[in-house]
Amino acid sequence: MSNGNIKHFIEDYLNFMAVERGLSQNTVSSYRLDLEAYRKFLAREKISSPGRENIGDHLLDMRHRHLSSTTVARHLAAIKGFYRFLRNEGMMKDNPTVGMKTPKVWNELPSVLTVREVSRVLDVPDVKKKAGIRDRAILELLYATGMRISELAGLRQSDLNLEVGYIRCIGKGSKERIVPVGGKAIESVKIYLKDARPHYVKGEDRHLIVNRLGGGFTRQGLWKIIKKYALRAKIKKNITPHTLRHSFATHLLERGADLRSVQEMLGHASISTTQVYTHVDRARLKRIHARYHPRG
Repeated sequence: MSNGNIKHFIEDYLNFMAVERGLSQNTVSSYRLDLEAYRKFLAREKISSPGRENIGDHLLDMRHRHLSSTTVARHLAAIKGFYRFLRNEGMMKDNPTVGMKTPKVWNELPSVLTVREVSRVLDVPDVKKKAGIRDRAILELLYATGMRISELAGLRQSDLNLEVGYIRCIGKGSKERIVPVGGKAIESVKIYLKDARPHYVKGEDRHLIVNRLGGGFTRQGLWKIIKKYALRAKIKKNITPHTLRHSFATHLLERGADLRSVQEMLGHASISTTQVYTHVDRARLKRIHARYHPRG
């Protein structure tokens, strides 16, 4: 399998996932990034006929670059689906991923900010400037709702009901959910809609959050904004695109929210996905016990 062939096969697979499986554009884009990283690894190592050991080397290379077990597991899932497609379509005789086990995920707890650290990040944007007003609304919305940045990128003004305090959110698999929004975020969004958004674009039915050209943000563009303000707030923790989402869930559970409600707000299909945040909370309790118990 030459590098040119694998690139062609990847496009066939992505078209299949989009058309036949009906996966969302964001999901297909994620598969594309993962499979493109795999293709580049094969090209770099000059591997024309990859086997199981080569796939294992690719995953090991990712771990050496300190990528999380969750990211490695996601890459393997994409590669498995790709080879399963090639085998089913008769494009290759054997599937080298058969029997490969997915790495355990959540060996590392997700990166979570304290309430004080979140406040520091939210206070950084300069609200005397149009861009600062917009960026404050972005950060407030992400922390207030626990939305994925891809979900925020897809929001339209018609998804807002600020008087009632809810947002309609389209998540993975085009599943719709209603998420409550707190007072601080509502205030920031109202100021943005009044004082900043009209500076960038006219009209009400386009993207809620717009860039300097009046178009919608990409996930990468929103991630750069999060990272920029975390750096300016001198946050030394590992910041990821989901850090505010993780912090949202953890802070709710710390203050007594039930797991099912948090699951619904996050848009998780399975309660087991949400349960990682109970591990975060238990880790926090263990630290408190060790610090304050007389025999800790």
